[in-house]
Amino acid sequence: MINEDLSYPSDFNAEVKNATEKLYKGVSKIIPEVEWPFHAPLIHEINKLKKEKNIAILTHNYQTPEIFHCVSDIVGDSLKLAYEARDCDADTIIVCGVHFMAETAKILSPKKNVLIPDTRAGCSLSDSITAKDIRLLKEKYPGVPVVTYVNTSAEVKAETDVCCTSGNAKHVVESLGSETVIFLPDEYLAKNIAAQTHVKIISWKGRCEVHERFTAKEILSYKEQHENIIVLAHPECSPEVVAVSDFTGSTAGMSNYVKDNQPQKVIMVTECSMSDNVAIENPNVDFIRPCNLCPHMKRISLKKIYDAIRFNQHEVIVKENIIDRARLSIDRMLEIGRK
Repeated sequence: MINEDLSYPSDFNAEVKNATEKLYKGVSKIIPEVEWPFHAPLIHEINKLKKEKNIAILTHNYQTPEIFHCVSDIVGDSLKLAYEARDCDADTIIVCGVHFMAETAKILSPKKNVLIPDTRAGCSLSDSITAKDIRLLKEKYPGVPVVTYVNTSAEVKAETDVCCTSGNAKHVVESLGSETVIFLPDEYLAKNIAAQTHVKIISWKGRCEVHERFTAKEILSYKEQHENIIVLAHPECSPEVVAVSDFTGSTAGMSNYVKDNQPQKVIMVTECSMSDNVAIENPNVDFIRPCNLCPHMKRISLKKIYDAIRFNQHEVIVKENIIDRARLSIDRMLEIGRK
C-alpha cells in the first residue's frame, strides 16, 4: 500500500503536554525529558485513535518503553499475548511484536482484523524451520509427538501436535506422557529442557540471534565486576550461560522474579528493552544492562503503529486451512497452561 500522507503529529502543545504528563512520569527514569516532546504528540494521537476505532494494542516485553508503557493495552510474554488475543473484545488488534506473534493472534481470532506495524519484523527461530522439515521429521520418527515453540510460522504450527512457550515448555513436554518428544526449533531451549526432564528430546538447530550472543565468560565477568549481582537468564541462552546464572525463566518469569524478590542489583540476560521496561516498574532495583538488541522487534516504532491505525495497513493473512490446523496445537498449549 502506498500512502500519500506521510506527515506525523509533532506539535508538543498544551493539550498534548497535559494529556501525556502522567504517562511521562511513569517513564521519566528511562526516557530523557529532552526526548519526550518528540514522542508525546504521536502517543497522544495513537491513544485517541485506538479508542475511536476500538483497537487493542498487544505488545511484547521486548518493545521500547514509549511503546510498552505509553500506547499499549496489553503487555507481556508470548503466552500472555496468546491468551489475550483470543479473549480480546476489540475489532482490530495491532501486534507490536514479530510476525509469528501476529499470526498467532490471527489464528486465535480469525474474525478480527489483525495488523502488524512492520511486515519485516521476523524471527531467526521462525526462519530456521519449515512445515516440510517437520513432515520429514515425522516420517523419520513415526508416532513421536511434536512440540513446537510458538516462535514459529503458522504453517509450522499446523504440522505440530502442541505448541509451547519458554515459560511452559517443560510442562508441555511432560504432559504428553511420551518417552520421546520432538522439540522444535530452538536448540538451546531444547537442551535446557532436556536437563530438567527424563523425557528424551529430539531437537533442531534453530537459535535466537539475540540470546546466542551471550556467553558464560561474559556473564562471569559481570559477576566479578558487580558484587552480589543476581543473574536472570532466558532459556533460549546456551546451557553454559544458564549454568552460571541464578535464575532461568521466560520474560514473564524474569519480570516476576524481580517484582517478588526485589534484588539490590540484577542483570537480565535477554533483549535489552526488557530491562528498561522492568526497571520502570521496579525503581528500587539497580539494573546492569548488557545490550543485545533484537533487530526485528526494533522495526516497530510509534510512527509505524500510527500508520497501521490510520491506514489500516499490514493486515496479517493466514489461510483458513492453516488456521484450522494451527489452532489445534495452540489451543492444546493454552489448555495445558490453564490446567
